[in-house]
Amino acid sequence: MTGENVIRPIELRVSKGRQTLTVDFDDIGTLSLPAEVLRVMSPSAEVQGHSPQQRVTVPGKRHVCITGVEPVGNYAVKIVFDDGHDTGLYTWAYLHELGTDLERRWSDYLAELEGKGMSRDRAEMPR
Repeated sequence: MTGENVIRPIELRVSKGRQTLTVDFDDIGTLSLPAEVLRVMSPSAEVQGHSPQQRVTVPGKRHVCITGVEPVGNYAVKIVFDDGHDTGLYTWAYLHELGTDLERRWSDYLAELEGKGMSRDRAEMPR
């Protein structure tokens, strides 16, 4: 892959309330990614597991906030959340993918929560 084909944001901003990460991309414009989405869809092994069968559904994160965004090389950021989660490396490609497929992913997540009897408001062990 050449440098011209690499997806890279122009700018990242955390909202004043720390509830949204805004990412500007050349090709698709501005994406607003809620902290809750970023947290429950973290690319970390803690959430995604090491295979699709190990992925867990994370409940109770409706009010999670972003406390930090740290660059990782030229390809990603580590997002730190107020619940202590900080192990996901969000590549530019993953942020781009989340933003462009947000509606479907969010709908799937809500269906998973409902199917497991879990809530966006009630913290419990992911499963």
